[in-house]
Amino acid sequence: MKVEELVKKVKLVDLKKAAKERNIKLGRCPTKLSIAKKLPKEVLEELASKSD
Repeated sequence: MKVEELVKKVKLVDLKKAAKERNIKLGRCPTKLSIAKKLPKEVLEELASKSD
């Protein structure tokens, strides 16, 4: 699956939480897509599967 498709299934709060756990700096105004691109693909897939 593409990143864009996975992002649609995940909430912004969950993405921010995953990024914070991995000490990833998000910047000033992060979007769901910008956060998702910084996260590892496995983490994003895991979050998408939990939200289903």
